[in-house]
Amino acid sequence: MRVEADGGSRGNPGPAGYGAVVRAADTDEVLAERFEAIGVATNNVAEYRGLIAGLRAAAEVGADSVEVAMDSKLVVEQMAGRWQVKHPSMKPLAAAAREIAAGFAHITYTWIPRERNQHADRLANRAMDGQAPPEPAPRTASPSTWTGATGSPTKILLLRHGQTELSVDRRYSGRGDVPLTDLGVAQAEAAARRVAKLAGVDADTPIVASPLRRASRTAAAVATATGGRVSTHDGLLETDFGRWEGLTFTEAATRDPDLHRRWLSDTSVAAPGGESFDAVHRRVTGARDDLLDRYAGRTVLVVSHVTPIKSLLRLGLAVGPSLLFRLHLDLASLSIVEFYPDGNASVRLVNDVSHLT
Repeated sequence: MRVEADGGSRGNPGPAGYGAVVRAADTDEVLAERFEAIGVATNNVAEYRGLIAGLRAAAEVGADSVEVAMDSKLVVEQMAGRWQVKHPSMKPLAAAAREIAAGFAHITYTWIPRERNQHADRLANRAMDGQAPPEPAPRTASPSTWTGATGSPTKILLLRHGQTELSVDRRYSGRGDVPLTDLGVAQAEAAARRVAKLAGVDADTPIVASPLRRASRTAAAVATATGGRVSTHDGLLETDFGRWEGLTFTEAATRDPDLHRRWLSDTSVAAPGGESFDAVHRRVTGARDDLLDRYAGRTVLVVSHVTPIKSLLRLGLAVGPSLLFRLHLDLASLSIVEFYPDGNASVRLVNDVSHLT
């Protein structure tokens, strides 16, 4: 069978809709049609939604071998595996399409010019015709009203772990699995009470922590307060400080003066036997993308360490690595960043410790 799909947006983003038609490959007979208005979205989101609807319709009418034809070069090349899916809002849609496609014995993707995709285009326009333009958002709404961000953001609550013996002496604390002090436990519990009272936080709110004890113990305090469950993600681990682990700033600078000086001025330089801040940023970026894929449009609590939290705030602010050296984060502090499906972001809170006073 042949699936023709299209999607459009009047404003990009704007009122959007998709259309899809399934034809018999040999007779060109129309076997199924699908079209739907999807609210405010971009052209690419609408095109992917059209593809998904077309594939589902083909499966419903018993297709075994499918040829997909679309005038979206982006969708065709990404689904064919020749282009990477990089945008966070596209990844879950591409994954959904691939999951349906895996049910067919054979599938191909072909780009066609717009004039050969008129049936699907007509259905997409029919879907969009029934939608009114979006009403202006009230002035008291989210910062998306003045940044131009669209869609429902994924709100990430960033909680640093409580005090440890190494943090008392201001020693490099990376992969060493040190426990919280008694004060650290009290800080974690105070932070947990604060988080549990936040709007949008309940027993279903995902809690994702670094697997190190100081972070997972802090996360467990929040889970007790909210009734939620904790999972861990290796991408949220602290920087590996290698042979500087457990040393103070002065001790590391005395042991490796030249390397320590370069490490402070060049984020591509790694600690001896450890990792660079650039490597950490790449790792945390991957963890962020995983969270956005898994919990799109939801509120998520991340319990981690100084460098990963700074990296997530850096991603939200779209700034360079100098932020790592100019931003201070206290123990058990709370920060908040929102990532929108169109690639925009908004940092809402940084280093709040009001719950510790």
